[in-house]
Amino acid sequence: MRLENKKALVTGASRGIGRAIADRFLAEGAEVWGLGTKEPEDLGSRIAASAGRLHWISADLGKLTDLEALIEAAVKEAGGFDILVNNAGITRDNLSFRMSLEDFQKVLDVNLTAAFLAARAVGRDMIRRRNGSIINMSSVVGIHGNGGQANYAASKAGLIGLTKSLAQETAGRGIRVNAIAPGYIASDMTGAIPGEAKEKIIERIPLKRIGRGEDVAEAALFLASDGSAYITGQVLAVDGGMFI
Repeated sequence: MRLENKKALVTGASRGIGRAIADRFLAEGAEVWGLGTKEPEDLGSRIAASAGRLHWISADLGKLTDLEALIEAAVKEAGGFDILVNNAGITRDNLSFRMSLEDFQKVLDVNLTAAFLAARAVGRDMIRRRNGSIINMSSVVGIHGNGGQANYAASKAGLIGLTKSLAQETAGRGIRVNAIAPGYIASDMTGAIPGEAKEKIIERIPLKRIGRGEDVAEAALFLASDGSAYITGQVLAVDGGMFI
C-alpha cells in the first residue's frame, strides 16, 4: 500500500491512461479525485468498489477561466492533495500549413495551459505543507516531434519545460515535479490508426508490443510514491525502447 493515506488528483481520469492511473493509485491505498469532461458510465460501481475513496469532478479543461477556481475548491474539499497527475490531453491532427489557429490553440489550452493552472492551484497548498509530487503527462512526440501533430508536439514539449521549471522553483519546499513520456500506448486515440500503420510502429519498438495504460500507471505510481523521493525534474520515457 505505497500510497496509503495519500490524496491524489488525476485529470483526464475517465478513460485510457488516466483511468489506469486512478485505479492503480486506489489499489495502493490512495484517495483519488478524478477530473474529466465526461463522467464514466460505471462511476457508481467504481466508487462503491473503492469504499468511497474515489471522487469525481466534471469539468471541461478547455474552459480555462473556470478551471483554477474549480481545482482550488477541490483542494479545499480534500484538505490538500499529496499528488497531482496532469494527464488530460486532446489531439487535433493536421499538417501545419493546413492547421487552423483554433485547433492549434485548443490543444495547447487543454494539454499545457490547463496543466499549468492545475499545478499552480494544487502547488500553492503543497508549498504550504512542504510536500507533494506533481506528474505531468508528456509524450515521446514532445521529445522527437511528429509530422501532422505540430500542436500536440508543441504542447507536450511545453510540458517538459514546465516540469523542469516547476521542479527548480519548488524543490526547496519538498515538492517533486516529474514528467512521463509515453510512447505508443493502446487507447482511443491510437485505436483509430489503421492496422498496417500499427504494424509498422510495432516494428520500431524493441519490446515488440504496444504499451498498455497499466505500463504508464506503474511509472506514475513510482513517481508518486516515496520510492522516488530523490528524483525531480526528470522525464521518464515509457515507450518500449522505441527511441533508444
